[in-house]
Amino acid sequence: MTEPSIEPGSPPHQQPAIVYLFVHVIMSVKGREALLTKPVRRVLLVHLQKDSGERGIKIVAAGGVEDHVHCLLQLMPAQNLTQVIKSIRMISADWLNDNKLLASGFEWEDGYAAYSVSPSGVQQVVDYIGKQEDIHRSKTLESELEIFDKFTGPLGFG
Repeated sequence: MTEPSIEPGSPPHQQPAIVYLFVHVIMSVKGREALLTKPVRRVLLVHLQKDSGERGIKIVAAGGVEDHVHCLLQLMPAQNLTQVIKSIRMISADWLNDNKLLASGFEWEDGYAAYSVSPSGVQQVVDYIGKQEDIHRSKTLESELEIFDKFTGPLGFG
């Protein structure tokens, strides 16, 4: 992350804003069906990061398993989390359906979970998202969310 240059002695109103808004988002497949096989997930996540980036949405990391996906987003100050998630869902569902990568139509669950992440915790979340396949060998999405809820309070995801 490159920080904007600030002229020494510039008044605060002339200094550029430095904003780091990171959000860890978890979205599940409608009905929590195990539709996102590893080959589908691989191409989907590459497409999602590329297409989202072209639309001004920065996905720092993305990963998941058959029934859900994790994304670490870096939001810009003018971006609305709800609209960004709506765009990510549309991009991914439309792409899966248009390319007929699944036997039936694809939809995301209506709910989602979103957790703020401090800049100092970004690498830890990136690592966590990268380990989703290992994590879900022994944990379900429900048990994963229960752990998050212990630290943040229940979100009513699903």
